[in-house]
Amino acid sequence: MTSSPAAPTATPVLALSALGKDYAAPVLDDVSLVLNAGEVLALTGENGAGKSTLSKMICGLVQPTRGRMLLDGQPFAPGSRREAERLGVRMVMQELGLVTTLSVAENLLLDRLPHQAGWVRRNRLHELAAQQLAKIGMAHIDPATPVARLGIGQQQMVEIARNLQDDTRVLVLDEPTAMLTPRETSHLFEQIDRLKARGVAIVYVSHRLEELQRIADRVAVLRDGRLVDVRPMAGVREAELVQRMVGRAVHEHEGRARRVAGPVLLSARGLGRAQAVRDVDLDLHAGEVMGLAGLVGSGRTELVRLLFGADRADRGGITLHENGQATQPARQGWRSPMQAIRAGIGLVTEDRKSQGLLLTQSIRVNATLSDLGAISRGGWLLRAKERGIAQGLVELLRVRSRSIEQPVATLSGGNQQKVVFARWLHRECKVLLLDEPTRGVDVGARADLYAELDRMTDAGKALLMVSSDLRELMAMCDRIGVMSAGRLVAVFERGQWSEQSLLAAAFSDATGHAASPSSTATADTP
Repeated sequence: MTSSPAAPTATPVLALSALGKDYAAPVLDDVSLVLNAGEVLALTGENGAGKSTLSKMICGLVQPTRGRMLLDGQPFAPGSRREAERLGVRMVMQELGLVTTLSVAENLLLDRLPHQAGWVRRNRLHELAAQQLAKIGMAHIDPATPVARLGIGQQQMVEIARNLQDDTRVLVLDEPTAMLTPRETSHLFEQIDRLKARGVAIVYVSHRLEELQRIADRVAVLRDGRLVDVRPMAGVREAELVQRMVGRAVHEHEGRARRVAGPVLLSARGLGRAQAVRDVDLDLHAGEVMGLAGLVGSGRTELVRLLFGADRADRGGITLHENGQATQPARQGWRSPMQAIRAGIGLVTEDRKSQGLLLTQSIRVNATLSDLGAISRGGWLLRAKERGIAQGLVELLRVRSRSIEQPVATLSGGNQQKVVFARWLHRECKVLLLDEPTRGVDVGARADLYAELDRMTDAGKALLMVSSDLRELMAMCDRIGVMSAGRLVAVFERGQWSEQSLLAAAFSDATGHAASPSSTATADTP
């Protein structure tokens, strides 16, 4: 009696074999993986572990030094992103690739604009764009809107919509929810489920471990450029995954006690700018972290920009305080960011690459740029002092780099963010505004940044922290204010909030209903 032949094994959509990449030194080595149709493979690891390099090799943006790739069993070696996209391999990058001077519709269909006799058919263009936006719950956005007018979170959703094409075989998502609120994230996950049902293979790069448990079938962990683990996602505990990622235990702060609030250092009264920020009253106290939650477009970033002087308020004012006394009123806000900086206010911007760093310059230059007077005399830089300060900041924040002369463009996202923090440690500031300070930052680097926030509050600084991650706000903040439709609709004290109550407040004005009077929110009184 002869045995029946074994059932044939389905060919993986994508197979990687011993992939490696060298620059000055190896950054990725001996990575072998398979990706099957209709599965989500989570790719995680610390910043600098090699996730972005691996993703870019898959999508034709970086050429491997060694190893090979197969797509549907055939050799796959794309020489460019366009070539990879022609074969159905697409990537939503963490750093947005939109043309901000064009409209949403033009960005969505840039390579396939509907036209007739050489003229773009605008009505058809907007119709097709509206269909793409509706897929991810963004039907409320006018396709004719210039991308430059959208917030970073909305731009991220447009970038995702641009890559949801019918011919996609492999989709790489690099930190797709880093700037999204829970509602936008939910829309994205619904779309991922639809793509899986169509047989699309998805590589999902994220540091948000709770997301990986929700969306991924398997998880691959990179550490120091090597693949250290591949396993089914089901049953994997978060603490175990963190241990594999960073090689050490990382503790969260959700059970922490409220910090003792000191005197008010900055107050805003009736602060507003058109309909973006509507008559906000706000107090920031020494020694505490105040969080700012809200949906995309709720006015969080716009409020921070007013407090820093990046935008001019058209009503209300800002006052600085010292020893409980008002010392420096700024009617309708600051005239410029420089005036705010001189008054002792710093900003960690949400977009570090375009607004926070000089990418071609060294760590040394970027870290000390905020206070050149401290490292110069008579108009001449004191090079030895500059190098000493920069080296001390690198060691304090554990910036992973070859030297302080390394260009910041070559650092991982988490280490770039540490350099931004270093700048405000170099220049003394009483109030630090943090807009999505851990966006795209891994759990290890995030723990380092959290420790630095604790040191700042211990030193008596007042921190205002904007984040789309409610878990982060609940872990780190003493109070959480909620923005909705440009208004500060509620302020919760530590111990009085829940994720549900924060979300209910965020949706209040956005849905046209006032926040429930039974809410545990407290007024942010003067």
